[in-house]
Order: sequence, then structure tokens, then C-alpha cells
Amino acid sequence: MAKDVSNPIDRLMEQASQALLDTDYFAVIRHSLRALERARQADDFERMSRILLPLQEARRQIRQLACDAGPRALVTARLKPSELRPGLYLAQPPMIAIEARDIREAADNRGVPMLLLCREPMTRAGKWPLAAVTKGGLIDTITVRVQVDPPAGIQPTHDQPGAGPTRDTNTKVPDLAWFEQAAEVLGDAAIARVRADMPASWRVDELMLYLDAIPEHEKLHQRLADACRDAAKEGPAPEPRRRALAENPYSF
Repeated sequence: MAKDVSNPIDRLMEQASQALLDTDYFAVIRHSLRALERARQADDFERMSRILLPLQEARRQIRQLACDAGPRALVTARLKPSELRPGLYLAQPPMIAIEARDIREAADNRGVPMLLLCREPMTRAGKWPLAAVTKGGLIDTITVRVQVDPPAGIQPTHDQPGAGPTRDTNTKVPDLAWFEQAAEVLGDAAIARVRADMPASWRVDELMLYLDAIPEHEKLHQRLADACRDAAKEGPAPEPRRRALAENPYSF
């Protein structure tokens, strides 16, 4: 489809393209997300699939910058925006996923490349639950959780007096290899939630929510683009998508 310079979505994408040339990756994301939302409101699924290309590329570059900076901070309380630096951040109890999301948004607003994961208390099985949350309305506030192995050497403290909120001995940020693997598993868990037998436009909406919760995951962008192309062929579903009642994002 040729670009229509009078179309506000195409104007946004012209701005995103220029920002990508200027390596202003956070501006690419801002313009692309606005265009993606407008295209969804218009049921313009073909445009959505094209918008996802620069969005994915900008997020790839930001993630790479964060990974290059390496482990930065173990987060157990809210950070001031002035404290944010490029790198890898692990939020752990008493922090919860929605508070971790606030930190990530603050980093985005300041143009700070960050890869942030949020873990919950160690389970009895010795796993770390990872959690990511999206902020929508009452129905579209969702939490994605998956259990992963903690870094080597982390011991449980469930049965010790004063075990603390983490229920283990972790006191530092894991290394890059752990972050990359854990982030991939979390995004894969979100993808697995989306049923293949849904109408394509419903899959688009589901994947948009999960991408909002886990924006650094490349395959989520790709699966959303696939769903958009399917929806462009099918057209929008005759009925709106309905979700179950929202999970509580304010607790473990």
C-alpha cells in the first residue's frame, strides 16, 4: 500500500523513519506506538504489520545498549528518575511488577536504555517467578508469570527465621546470560497464552497487551505482525474480544 501523506498514521511513520535514521530510538518508539494505536482503532491491520518493523528495530537497539552496559542495579525500592543509568536491572521483593513497570516507563521517558526484569519470592521448588504487567482498564490489566531457575548459588531461606521477602539469599544483579535467557522465557510464556483458534483480530488485541507488558521481546513483535496480516485477510471479528476479570497486579 502506497503512503498517503494526508493520512495521520503515515505522517507519524514518516517521523518514526526519520528518527530511526537519526538513531533516536525512543522517538521511534513514541511515534510508532501512536501510529499502531491509531491503525488499530481504524482496523487497518495491514498498516499495523508495517508499523511493527521500525518499532521492533528501535527496541532491539535499546535492548542492545542496555546489554552492552551490563548489570546495573538490584532494585528493592522505587528509584528516582535521576538515578537511572543504562544497563540491566532486577527488581525483587518487596518490589512488585507494577512498580517495576513504573521504573521502566521512567527510563523510557528519560531516554535511558534499560532491560528490567521483576522476580517474585523464591518458590518451595527453588524457582524464581518472573512477572510483567500491562496497565489497561479493569479488564485489560494483565500479569504474565513464568518460573525460571535463579542464578547458580542462590539458596532458599524459607525455613529460616526472618527469611525476608525474597525467601532466598540473592544480593546482586544476575549476569547478562541469565537476563537474556530469562527475558526470552517470559515473552515465550506470553505468546503461549494466545490461542491459535481465536479470530485474528482478537489475537492482535491479545498480543498488543502482552507486548505492552514485555516490550523487549522480539518474537512478540513478530507474532503480532503475523496476526495483523491474518486479520487484514479476515477482517475484524463481528464481536469484540472479551477477557476474564483482571488479575491483581498489586500483589505476588
